[in-house]
Amino acid sequence: MLYLLIWCIVLTASIYLFKQAGGSLSLLKPNMNSIIFYYSFLISSFIGTLLIAMEVDDYYMINRLSHEEYRQIGFYIICLVMVLFPLVMMLISKLSNFNAKEEFNAYLSKDISLPFKEKNEFFLIFLMLSVISLASILYTLWKAPVIPILEVALGNSEYSPGELRIMAQREFGGNVLIRNIFAIALTPLLSLIAYVYAVRTGQVKWKLLYLSLFAGAILINIYDLAKSPVFFYLIMFLLLSLYIGVIRFTVRRLVLWGLLGAAALVSMYIVIQGVTDMGSYLSYNSGPVGRLIFAQIAPTFLHFDLYGHLLPFLNGKSLPIITDLFDMDQVRSARVVMETVFPEKVEAGTAGVLNTLYIAEAYANFGYLGVIVSTIYIAALVQILYIVFVRLPKNPVFLCLFIYFTINIPRTLVGGFADFLFNPIWVLMTGLFVGILLFIRLRIDLTALWQKKKSGNEV
Repeated sequence: MLYLLIWCIVLTASIYLFKQAGGSLSLLKPNMNSIIFYYSFLISSFIGTLLIAMEVDDYYMINRLSHEEYRQIGFYIICLVMVLFPLVMMLISKLSNFNAKEEFNAYLSKDISLPFKEKNEFFLIFLMLSVISLASILYTLWKAPVIPILEVALGNSEYSPGELRIMAQREFGGNVLIRNIFAIALTPLLSLIAYVYAVRTGQVKWKLLYLSLFAGAILINIYDLAKSPVFFYLIMFLLLSLYIGVIRFTVRRLVLWGLLGAAALVSMYIVIQGVTDMGSYLSYNSGPVGRLIFAQIAPTFLHFDLYGHLLPFLNGKSLPIITDLFDMDQVRSARVVMETVFPEKVEAGTAGVLNTLYIAEAYANFGYLGVIVSTIYIAALVQILYIVFVRLPKNPVFLCLFIYFTINIPRTLVGGFADFLFNPIWVLMTGLFVGILLFIRLRIDLTALWQKKKSGNEV
């Protein structure tokens, strides 16, 4: 009962602080901070944490703990993070004179501006990027050792779906930068921007481009049998439709979308993983439910259990800034934990990494100090990004970047800490599209200045 009481008090405080920081926790008006709260913390981390502390989880990962006391230690650490993270965000808002509720509601109701919609050079640049993006998808499929979804559909592979997925990811024969940047990262973002222009202009060229990019984004998100990417991609479209006023979120629609998503997820489990036992879908510690509430947080407890005991602290070896500075190979703690706890799965080729809440990687490097510092740093970074995007002009590029980060930051929070120090894909995506806007604006201004100067000389 003590753990349940503490859990309820912490949850209440966290709800209040997140609401103050984001302006709303309403499911009908989702934003970056509310998605972080619901997905990264409450569902993926905090519910499972309570069950683990109360020793009623019976989860296969937690059963591998060597020191049972880390059930309780992990519980208190995660409770601290649940309060400290939104507290830092709220303090950043106070320092920035940011009224989260008023400014977010104003942003939702603001009209979309369409810069350069009459400028052919913007569409041509966008078309060129789209061709590169779609060509990169074909390149990815060509260089993949197998196309898992095709192998499963044909039913002629000797490998399991899990093995096929690992093969497609780890034995890719092409340039990983082309795959990760131009195929996986760029295509969805381009499709979002094209969707806004298609909706707002009604022009056939934008509609055709959007449909091509949408099909490409769906393909690159499902070809390796990954289940979550395509769901997150479709959620980005729902959020974008809400933010540009195409749809309104209602309780009825959320329930309907939830049921459709659950049905699709169950179908994917049946087709991809061959899970036909209905008990696994109804169980709280296996199947889709177990994956939601335990799979992302259990490795955090394993990190606490292993590092400082069986494994030495990494002291920065998994952080790109330090490894680049001292010319060292980067070591991801999630991979090391997988190799330590489940060596048989790694050897069989059915397991990759044990991604988990960012504090696990921070702890693996610097212990409990790493947990505190990483929480303060990431919370401040996230809130600054949120404030900047809400205050930027609401045009297709900035809006779609906002949506992109709104979905990808919560996913990264349960993926590791290193990506928040330097994430090349985030930097490239932001730099690319902001650079395009600046380039076209500069060209227009220079052209106008030259014409003005020319007309003055003629007079």
